[in-house]
Amino acid sequence: MRPTLPRALAATVLGMLGWYTFVVGPQLASPGAPESRFVYERPPPQQMAQLAQFPAAGHTFIGVQTDAGTKDFAGAERFATATGTRPSVYEFSAGWAIDEFSPEPITRVAARGMLPMVSWEPWDFRTQGPSDHGRADQPAWRLAEITGGAYDDYVRSWARGIADLSYPVAVRLGHEMNGTWYPWAERVNGNRPGDFVRMWHHVHDLFDAAGARNVIWVWSPNVGYAGSQPLDTLYPGDAYVDWVGLSGYYGTGGQRAYRPFDQIFGETLRSVAGISARPVVIAETGATDVIGRRADWIRDMFRSLDRHPEVIGVIWFEVGGEVDWRIAGAPDAAGAFRAGAAAPRYDAPWTPYTRPLTTVAARR
Repeated sequence: MRPTLPRALAATVLGMLGWYTFVVGPQLASPGAPESRFVYERPPPQQMAQLAQFPAAGHTFIGVQTDAGTKDFAGAERFATATGTRPSVYEFSAGWAIDEFSPEPITRVAARGMLPMVSWEPWDFRTQGPSDHGRADQPAWRLAEITGGAYDDYVRSWARGIADLSYPVAVRLGHEMNGTWYPWAERVNGNRPGDFVRMWHHVHDLFDAAGARNVIWVWSPNVGYAGSQPLDTLYPGDAYVDWVGLSGYYGTGGQRAYRPFDQIFGETLRSVAGISARPVVIAETGATDVIGRRADWIRDMFRSLDRHPEVIGVIWFEVGGEVDWRIAGAPDAAGAFRAGAAAPRYDAPWTPYTRPLTTVAARR
């Protein structure tokens, strides 16, 4: 029987269903190292354009980030159990100063049925000053150093490594660049106007040269605030970006006053709409319970998202610390999340047999 494109696509779909059913299984944190059973054969190039998009048009995925990164998925499992939501994306950090490329951490994520999203940070996070400015002052990590080639070998090692993985990997490079708390922000560390875009283009081009076409590039500023750098001065262009990611929280910086979702994200979403046609992912969000309104905020978030078809993903920051953003141990907050995420819009499972959604319906 002569192989035809429809037959090849049918085989791909069957492979996808079999992979999801028999490899992912019901547990994110299943014992027995599911990555050791992870098998994925990338479809040939002529089939790639025919793959299903992730997420499907009109849908929005739920993702999670936890304290443990890729070392332990128990936090993701607790989140899934408490909220009744299986995360489709798992976000974790990798710092350029110490995190050499290794396929194992990324495969641990994909083997559990979640798209890996790497917050890829060009700095030494072990160098912490007493303030945001102190930790941003790292001359070795100036943007011009990266663009000038000082870290090309390191970047190429990641580019070649991700290219060899075959399945998609989201790379969130130099997030929250419109603030002043990281050394890749243009207003600190001796950086100059235009340096961030030049750095982004340089890194992106190295990945292209290495054949790493399976990267989903996530440009991810913080939500705007008084004094933050205008986003249009930092945007690399749609040819270099697949998704726009936003960081925004209710309750950061000791703020106690209640601020609903649209008050936190609305103005920035409008700014993004003016500079990019790419879909938006809420790449980091969480809510404090300092005045007992966390569940209210979560309910408001899901109501607000109904007005934002451009938002194709929400990643919850399930992390403790100075502020405890975790909701797995908070029945009221977890229940609010469960109710909101039960809407059909959030039925958006990921498999490696997908390609990223890069266009969205008109914004309302």
